[in-house]
Amino acid sequence: MLKREIGHSGIFVNAIGLGCMGLSEFYGPAVETRDGVALLHAAIDAGVNHFDTAQLYGMGANERLLGEAFHDRRDKVVIATKFGPVRDRQTGAFLDVDGSEANMRAAIEESLQFLKTDHVDLYYLHRVDLKTPIEETVGAMAKLVDEGKVRALGLSEASADTLRRANKVHPIAALQSEYSIFSRDIEDGSLKAVDEIGASLVAYSPLGRGLLTGSYTPDHTPQKGDFRSAATQPRFETEAFRANLELVDEVKAVAAAHNAKPAQIALAWVLGRGDNVLTIPGTTKLANLESNLAGADIGLTTSERDRLNALADRVKGARYPESRSSNINA
Repeated sequence: MLKREIGHSGIFVNAIGLGCMGLSEFYGPAVETRDGVALLHAAIDAGVNHFDTAQLYGMGANERLLGEAFHDRRDKVVIATKFGPVRDRQTGAFLDVDGSEANMRAAIEESLQFLKTDHVDLYYLHRVDLKTPIEETVGAMAKLVDEGKVRALGLSEASADTLRRANKVHPIAALQSEYSIFSRDIEDGSLKAVDEIGASLVAYSPLGRGLLTGSYTPDHTPQKGDFRSAATQPRFETEAFRANLELVDEVKAVAAAHNAKPAQIALAWVLGRGDNVLTIPGTTKLANLESNLAGADIGLTTSERDRLNALADRVKGARYPESRSSNINA
């Protein structure tokens, strides 16, 4: 498989990892623990070694699942987790983003406990705390590296300026941001800063939250617990959704030329951006995971990339609603 280094951290992973969020929350009902563990073990057998989770996902449930799966095979996996957003432990409601050292200390200890490990390979600030200078947060995170609890640091959905300021305090190995054929807004800002500081981009939602898989029909209705609805995802609003599905036909046409699936083309497009790009598509199904991994073997022609590049400007709807945009590219 295609291997790439996370920044200059010395940590090498397969370019296509696994985003684990959907195993516990946001994309429908959480999987049963035994099924989740089985999938994670199968992922290792298939060659995946980069697994992404967060304190936020299931309020610890996702980290616990990874702990169950990896505690006896820790040497086979690179674990990334995140802190920052705070939720009400009773209701699950989102309360704030807290990048303080006190919150970070509590978060890392809980994550280590849930993950059943003594260190995290890549530790992210999940969203930028607008109340706390990034220098203060990253300075505190750097202490975890000195203490051996964390190997490398990352930021998620951070702007170019924030990345540069953070990197002056401690090397930032990765920026995690949404990036796909449909979402290219980071290219003129934070992605250039990623290149400049020698970091990696870890692209989440490379399949456009499922739109780029080609599996949706215009009459699709999200199941209970799936956050892909008009209220939380503008691109899934009825009219926008139908218009965006028409754009997927272009991806399907490129896929047909390669005897491939649209999702594989979408992943090949992301990885073709540069050698410092990794991606973490999520799935709860082994067949989809195995299919996604084949995307690393597809090479797109210049004309195919140009055809796909033209789609982003035609996508209807923002990545997030206005109510959730303040910490995006912050």
